[in-house]
Amino acid sequence: MLKILRNKKLAKKVWIILAIIIVPAFTLWGIGGALRSQREGSVGKVGGRNISLLEFQDCLAAVRVQAIMQFGENYSEIKRYLNLESQAWDRLILLGEAKKRKITANDGEVIESIEGYPFFQRKGRFDKKIYEEMLQYVFRIQPRIFEEQTRQNLILSKLYKQATDNVGISEEELKEEYGKANEEISISYIVSSLAEFAKTLNPSQQELKDYFNKNPIKFKQPLSFNLEYVALDSQDKIKQALSKLKRHGLNKPPKEAGLTVKETGYFSQADPIPGIGWSPEISGLISNLKVGEVSPPIHTDKLYYLLKLKERKEAFIPDFANIKDKVKEGFLKEKSAELAKGKIEEAHLRLKSSNDFKRIAKETGLKSDSTGSFKFGSYIEGVGVSDNFWTAASNLKEGSFSGIIEMPSGFYIIKIKSSLSLDAKKFESEKQDFGQKLLLQKKQESFSKFTEGLKIKAR
Repeated sequence: MLKILRNKKLAKKVWIILAIIIVPAFTLWGIGGALRSQREGSVGKVGGRNISLLEFQDCLAAVRVQAIMQFGENYSEIKRYLNLESQAWDRLILLGEAKKRKITANDGEVIESIEGYPFFQRKGRFDKKIYEEMLQYVFRIQPRIFEEQTRQNLILSKLYKQATDNVGISEEELKEEYGKANEEISISYIVSSLAEFAKTLNPSQQELKDYFNKNPIKFKQPLSFNLEYVALDSQDKIKQALSKLKRHGLNKPPKEAGLTVKETGYFSQADPIPGIGWSPEISGLISNLKVGEVSPPIHTDKLYYLLKLKERKEAFIPDFANIKDKVKEGFLKEKSAELAKGKIEEAHLRLKSSNDFKRIAKETGLKSDSTGSFKFGSYIEGVGVSDNFWTAASNLKEGSFSGIIEMPSGFYIIKIKSSLSLDAKKFESEKQDFGQKLLLQKKQESFSKFTEGLKIKAR
């Protein structure tokens, strides 16, 4: 069955739909009957509204179906790398926004979407038998639930269109992006390396104390939390655990409650949670918990959690004695940057009277070198990601040199060594297809920002 999804012509059609986030679905049995009870306990909040476990599971089932459509028979191998829980929360947030905007999908639209979907067709016509078998054996979902997913997908597709309708591409932007994807250049450069200057520094304890006293805010520790938690592998087990905790509490010895209670130690919201890992759902929840409060059940990855906020430590500035190594690291980074920048500025000034990179580098005690050909977005060995260099070089005339380019490793001045310019005929022949892909990418980026904005508001 999953091999049906591997057909290349079919896959292309599926990808076009997946590319706009939503996967419209298929056939219709008992339209409007899929909404179920939401009376179970809350697993989180979206925009101040409690989300029941059942509602979350519905969204999780929907994103799982989308993943099966996207990856076909490879889904079983790839699923462990997918954060379906996070996608389910995004879906809930987007559906909430669509509801605010009063976006709907009627029965006729659902039917049309269903009958037009290619992998439920035989010889160009919708086939009820294929549909029923796909639902039963591939997607493992009841028709009425699948229908509601279809309606929601159409609603989300309309939301996507509303949010990205104003995204466009100018001819100038198209040509620039095409150049980034196809043009190759090589450069000569002078580098003023931070690491080289850091080697020359040996600060005294007094210098480090003075630096710390002048810059205490740089060493401020963020708000942090310490959690106690129970992790179990099924919904039934976590419900039983919640019942026991109501009687015994999370502070009781594990043997008495029949549970293993673990402790994370302090961590900030920007850090992975010790013993749990990265979890936006948990990180978003803990800031609203009071010390001693136990959370509702949370499902993330393959486990269910009950959490108790044991301790909360407000942001503070630690004593110098406890962070001497971090102070030294900050001192070396700042002072080496000052020295490196001063030296590259000297080299830049000298280049105005002589464009000889090797000679100027030698006179200022810096290094000079050159690269092989590279494209935008590639990695230059010993230098770093090429984007800043490619952009600077694309604006240079032959024989001229750039301004000072700041990189994590230091400061650079570059000039073009050689370039493979844009092929005008090739651009004209490829620009329509390239433009469509670029527009789709821009819409995706715009919609991602739109979604992130909704997520921030929903917290």
